[in-house]
Amino acid sequence: MTQTVQLDAENPFATPSALPFQLPPFADVREEYFLPAFEAGMAEQLAEVQAITANTEAPTFTNTVEALERSGQLLERTAAVFFTLSSGDATPGIDAIEAEIGPRLTAHEDSITLNRALFARIQSVYDGREEAGLTDEQRFLVEKLHRNASLAGAGLDDASSARLRELNGRLAEREVQFDQKLQADSNALALVVDSAEELAGLDESAIASASAAAEARGLSGKFLISLVLFTGHPLLSTLTNRETRRKLFEASSARGSRGGDHDTRATALEMVRVRAERARLLGFENHAEAAAAKSTAGSASAIRARLEQLSAPAAANARREQEVLQATINAEQAAIGEPSFALEPWDWAFYTEKVRARDYAVDTSQMRPFFESTAVLENGVFYAANRLFGVTFTQRPELRGHHADAVVYEVSNEDGTEVGLFSLDLYTRDSKRGGAWMNSVIQQNRLLGEPTVVLNTLNVSKPAEGSPTLLTFDEVETLFHEFGHALHGLFALVGYPSLGGTNVPRDFVEYPSQVNEMWMLWPEVLRNYAKHHKTGEPLSEELVERLLDSASFNEGFGTSEYLAASVIDLEWHSLSPAEAAEVTDVEAFEQQVLQRYGLDLPAVPPRYTLPYFQHIFAGGYSAGYYGYIWSEVLDAATVDWFAEQEDLREAGEKFRRTILEPGGSRDALGLVSDLLGGPAPIEPLLKRRGL
Repeated sequence: MTQTVQLDAENPFATPSALPFQLPPFADVREEYFLPAFEAGMAEQLAEVQAITANTEAPTFTNTVEALERSGQLLERTAAVFFTLSSGDATPGIDAIEAEIGPRLTAHEDSITLNRALFARIQSVYDGREEAGLTDEQRFLVEKLHRNASLAGAGLDDASSARLRELNGRLAEREVQFDQKLQADSNALALVVDSAEELAGLDESAIASASAAAEARGLSGKFLISLVLFTGHPLLSTLTNRETRRKLFEASSARGSRGGDHDTRATALEMVRVRAERARLLGFENHAEAAAAKSTAGSASAIRARLEQLSAPAAANARREQEVLQATINAEQAAIGEPSFALEPWDWAFYTEKVRARDYAVDTSQMRPFFESTAVLENGVFYAANRLFGVTFTQRPELRGHHADAVVYEVSNEDGTEVGLFSLDLYTRDSKRGGAWMNSVIQQNRLLGEPTVVLNTLNVSKPAEGSPTLLTFDEVETLFHEFGHALHGLFALVGYPSLGGTNVPRDFVEYPSQVNEMWMLWPEVLRNYAKHHKTGEPLSEELVERLLDSASFNEGFGTSEYLAASVIDLEWHSLSPAEAAEVTDVEAFEQQVLQRYGLDLPAVPPRYTLPYFQHIFAGGYSAGYYGYIWSEVLDAATVDWFAEQEDLREAGEKFRRTILEPGGSRDALGLVSDLLGGPAPIEPLLKRRGL
């Protein structure tokens, strides 16, 4: 009999939300509600699992797999809200709860995954799946559940299982520590300058945002630039003061590596060692092989081969670009009668824009007035989705998101039927972790009759009161990218919770989001949103053509900095337990890795290094950061496919039905093959990247 765990009536997690689409009642959530709800949710799910294993009837899909899919609803409601807040609006209280509950949740998951009686029932259903009359989706779910449980250690003996639980608990603790240390150091290292002159090159809106950010910290009269997650800050492309550029770059690069309470290196190194031991315990050579077992790549050797294939030509392109930039510096310095200087990492983006303006008559910084955020969202991102899929978006101001900055929209199909809710949280703040992401607050599934609520989060500087939010070119691209993830969550139509939305292999999940970037510069879409926020003047089509002509310029840098981070991730996680124990010098190890791949380019630092590589130490991408370019093979081929279609609406509908609606309920590469009529070729990616 399943135990019923009662919460206080005032606890909003006790029952599903009565708001539209079961949107959590964020206005009613208080910190003190979380721990009781987590504890009740874990107890309830354990009772549900116990009822499955105590069932004396022969294991079936319904009484085992489906029953497991039904379990843990209270816990899921609580966790969805909590982790939305811990990443998007954390407080000291939320941080303390996360430090306590993270390891407990991992132990709880282990108690289910490593439950031998439960796995025996899953094994029985798996063994009889062909004769059980299951649907294709049900059979896929059984196979996925069995594979994931096996890879997670469900078949280990008692001693190994106990050690695995210990290692998983340590990892959970360290993930929280890494995330919180990095957030604290990023806030501490935000660049503060005393005068607007030091920010020369930024437009009035950006300077006003920096002033407002400083004011919010009590630094009246000063200017503050928050750090982004990756190494190269976007403002490096426009700041004319070289000293300010240097300070901003060095602040970004120093995160997590300055010693003291916020240094992340020891935490990350311990995680590398624990992951290596855990992988060996599970029967793999290293963590990279363990992670690859659940990927479309299939093996770490296949991933390494792809990265090696791309690294040398990317580095060669970057060196050619560096020569052009250095010649530009030399000529400019000679023209003013000053000695030249060597190109440094903080100079690259700045002189790239100079070359782009000189050789292609393109200055992306001059585009910001044409990228007002609401216009980009509603007349660009939403407009493209409407043209492709027929969906419409209606703002619901009466519905509150997790933060006052979050805006909520209802999404409807062309025939008026409901799709779900979409929320956007645009602005940076000290309580939000860096980067941009999508998460499903509630994910559609037929088993529980649940709807869909998805959230996109960015980190755009908030303007001064009354001023418009003007996005950079890169921020517009990020908004289109993250909305591609949102569409994956919104459109998924599956039977079971664990197959919904973006529950797909890590090296496939970026594919729909990267495809969605193409609509940013699609002529019809661009004309609809890229208009000057004051005059209404459209962005020059001639300028856009020149921008497209310049697209391959700086691809050497972009590809090299990304590949450098990818090989760093892969090689940290390719260490055996003995090898991992010997590594103590983070910088030396990473330098050796870059040299091995031919990516040791002093002027092109990796997009991330270990001390602030949140993707792999707190974001679930360990040994998986390569997935962006792995997915880009599929993306580039699909962009070519879209360009060949005569009817955009018809093509969008096919993409929706074939790629997005199945969620994680079918083989990922099979979906792409169904769309393209065969496997995706690599040539479109090589052409795009100038390789």
